[in-house]
Amino acid sequence: MASSREASPSALLRRAGVADTARALELIGQIEAVTGVTLDDPAHALSFLADPDAGLLQLLRVAEAARDAGHLDDLVSLRDSEAGARLGVVLGGSLALGDFLVTHPQYIADFAAWPVGQSFTSVDARAVLLEAVGADPGADVPVATVTGDEGVAALRVAYRRQLMRVAAEDLFHATPPAIFPEVGAALADLAGAALEAGLAVARADLPTHHHTRLAIMGMGKCGGRELNYVSDVDVIFVAEPAGDATDEQSIKAATRLAAAAARACDRPGAEPPLWQVDANLRPEGKDGALVRNLASHQAYYERWAESWEFQALLKARPIAGDKEIGERYVEAMQPMVWMAVEREGFVQGAQAMRRRVEDHVPAEVADRQIKLGAGGLRDVEFTVQLLQLVHGRHDSSLRSRTTLTALRALRDGGYVGRPDAAKMDRSYRQLRVWEHRLQLRKLQRTHLMPEDEEGRRALARASGFATLEYMDEVWHDIRRDVRAMHLEMFYRPILPMVASLSADEARLDDAAARARLAAVGFDDAQAAQRHIAALTEGVSRRAAIQRQLLPAMIGWFAQGAEPDAGLLAFRKLSENLADAQWYLKLLRDSSAAAQRLARLLSTSAYVTDALLASAESIPWLDNDADLAPRSRERLSAEADAILRRSADAEQCITALRGLRRRELARVASADVLGLITPVEAAASVSDSADVLIEGAVRIASAEVASDAGLDSLPVRFLVVAMGRYGGSEMGYTSDADVQFVWSGEHPDGQKLAVKVAQRVRKLLQSVSSQPGLEIDADLRPEGRNGPLARSLTSAAEYYGRWSDPWEAQALLRARPCAGDDQLAADFVTMIDTVRYPQELPAGALRQMRTLKARMESERLPRGLDPRRHLKLGPGGLSDVEWSVQRLQLEHGHAFPALRTTRTLEGLEAATAHGLLDAADAAVLAEAWRLATDLRGAIALRGKTRDKDVLPGDTRELGVLAEILSLRLSGAQLADRYGRVTRRSRAVTERVFFGWDPEQ
Repeated sequence: MASSREASPSALLRRAGVADTARALELIGQIEAVTGVTLDDPAHALSFLADPDAGLLQLLRVAEAARDAGHLDDLVSLRDSEAGARLGVVLGGSLALGDFLVTHPQYIADFAAWPVGQSFTSVDARAVLLEAVGADPGADVPVATVTGDEGVAALRVAYRRQLMRVAAEDLFHATPPAIFPEVGAALADLAGAALEAGLAVARADLPTHHHTRLAIMGMGKCGGRELNYVSDVDVIFVAEPAGDATDEQSIKAATRLAAAAARACDRPGAEPPLWQVDANLRPEGKDGALVRNLASHQAYYERWAESWEFQALLKARPIAGDKEIGERYVEAMQPMVWMAVEREGFVQGAQAMRRRVEDHVPAEVADRQIKLGAGGLRDVEFTVQLLQLVHGRHDSSLRSRTTLTALRALRDGGYVGRPDAAKMDRSYRQLRVWEHRLQLRKLQRTHLMPEDEEGRRALARASGFATLEYMDEVWHDIRRDVRAMHLEMFYRPILPMVASLSADEARLDDAAARARLAAVGFDDAQAAQRHIAALTEGVSRRAAIQRQLLPAMIGWFAQGAEPDAGLLAFRKLSENLADAQWYLKLLRDSSAAAQRLARLLSTSAYVTDALLASAESIPWLDNDADLAPRSRERLSAEADAILRRSADAEQCITALRGLRRRELARVASADVLGLITPVEAAASVSDSADVLIEGAVRIASAEVASDAGLDSLPVRFLVVAMGRYGGSEMGYTSDADVQFVWSGEHPDGQKLAVKVAQRVRKLLQSVSSQPGLEIDADLRPEGRNGPLARSLTSAAEYYGRWSDPWEAQALLRARPCAGDDQLAADFVTMIDTVRYPQELPAGALRQMRTLKARMESERLPRGLDPRRHLKLGPGGLSDVEWSVQRLQLEHGHAFPALRTTRTLEGLEAATAHGLLDAADAAVLAEAWRLATDLRGAIALRGKTRDKDVLPGDTRELGVLAEILSLRLSGAQLADRYGRVTRRSRAVTERVFFGWDPEQ
């Protein structure tokens, strides 16, 4: 049986959303006392307010102000009317407008004066504001009769009265997103009217105003008639002489008028400012003239303007002043706007600008950013504008200043799918409603979701959400959806013709499809279209899956350095795997694999060749663990299994070379994808070489022994890694610098060891179905003049009696990599006395310095700028490594930590023992890492054999930055390398060249 008990007033207020019911009851009593009217059902009325507690307090303040000013009857007359309800939602949604009524209670009557059924859209805001300052709206040049501070105050009061009308209808509307376009347009028109009235006031104070014809161009959201309640109003001023006035007279008068009109809106005064007038989008920004004539504007945009300035001009619209001059400005600028996409790097620049905007959002507020953050308003606006600018060249239907109008045109033209357009439209409207509600509260500029629950709850109520939880859910969904659509369209546009999207998508002709490909960065859009057609034509299941994949894949290719090469490689790969069912299924079901494949194919020719040669590597892209480089132990175990399974030498070495090829593909893929660092990649490349050489030694030893009629090789055999290979710093395409050492008493030991060494080189370098590994043994004692393999005894004698200081330096990199463990230990013991002497021989440092200087002058390629040589150039790899090696030669005997073949470990040890200043070590480490990274990137790029030379072309440098996942342009990368190496060279000159113990 239902309860007959009635809810208490406090309970009803609580259900209506009141937080402090006791305070609310007290306020209701005070309101009734002031007005003399009993509020019959206050809870019901309050349930419609965004902030019932604030609304009650504001109503009391307004009632008291009305009473004191003799306007209480105006307030009481609104009781039980729609006009009164509108007043209520204004007081509950905008503290600032409530304060306006407290200051000006006479305007309470406005709510009853607005004609029933007539929207704010019917109001001529320009006429209303001009009349407020005593100017004739019908005059060619309106001049105020209410002037000075009084005129400014009248302007601002009239503005806020109109703003109050817009806000009242906006807040009262049952579905706020539906009315948003009209609200944005009205706010933009109101801003233009305020500037028009400000000009009228300025003319009254300037006798020479007749010298000029000044037009104020609205930019940004004002130009697009989609303005916020509180936003900077972006403008550009353009003026032409009037009558017989000179251009100088015109510009002088126009500049004073422009500044005065802006001050009328944004400077402190008796009435609060409206908003900031921002003229920084003008030519040259803050450094440029405030006002220019039309010819000056045109000359600037033809010769000096950057690409983003044309994107800004897309919104330009006359909003105040001389309409004819404004229209002439638009007529002059618009052709340049729609041709701007043909500028070199336009699309890349637009994408980079969006990334910069995101990067400047503070991390602590990124998740609350309605405007600038991921999934926010800027994602929608940048997406729509880029598509407009690209396709608007040939499709004039797209040339709209207003975001939602342009979005509808893109939908109707088939440039954006209907479902995505509908979702983006809904999302944009809701984001703008939230932005408007937040700004209305205090008429302050803000784009952040409230951090506190109370603020978010008020926003939810103001926006028409039943619960805070529901609003939070919608906020999360909108950000996710908008971000996904932004990435899909801004970087990965849908291509209806080439990818055969659903039938309800509007069709495009071939030119439009090619334009889309060009828009995202393809150089040869026609060839790209042919590749896509070849992949998607037909009715096969394979073609159907490709049609699903390619819209996203195109965008992912576009994010790489060479979209054209990526798409071509994808076509080749797909044709090679035409019968492999797993291939397309993997790409379709795993977005990570498809995106990673697109990045690899469009970024690195080296990885592309590797994947084309080993398609079985592609499934790794779905799993980070599969892309993680295998350890030396794991690779050795796999190599051992290969050698145990077969006695066929050719079969074994082919499998071992295949093992290394597979591992290089894995490491290179992980490197390009940013899953490992280039230093880690170099170590893994070195490990794979170790395992291959170890296997080759086992095969060669068995074959040489068998050829000699022996069961096993009667001598111990060792391969010693030298140079960067010895330092585990090997590149993808590097040779393996080694020397071969043996020991034993067999009379044919030398002969047998040489045969093993020769056989190892042949196994690793011979033509095969699997890539080989070049062996360079020139760093052995006596170089090419010495025996290919040398006994440990002979090597010890050579290093003890005949070697030059540079050979001791070369031994700092010596690392046994394959062969007999005992011989390895004996070899290291022997060379330690050479490379870590108790005292450097006299003149050793001088000889090292002389040798290095000679290398820098003689070994650099003729005509090459030394600063571009990563190895021998100033501050490059050689400078860092020789600086470290000098310290190792001098102090390695005293400090065991210095006894390492790895450069960075040597730097750390030298710093730890006080041999090198920490700041100097950091400089050297940074230079070494950057040069090593660039060497690896050049190898991954796969376009040149000279991996030691930094490209001179900034575009190629940009590709290297992309491979290294650096957010730098080519010019910025060159500048960074120059700065880093200059500092490194300065340290080298002090550490390596600057100290001489003989002085």
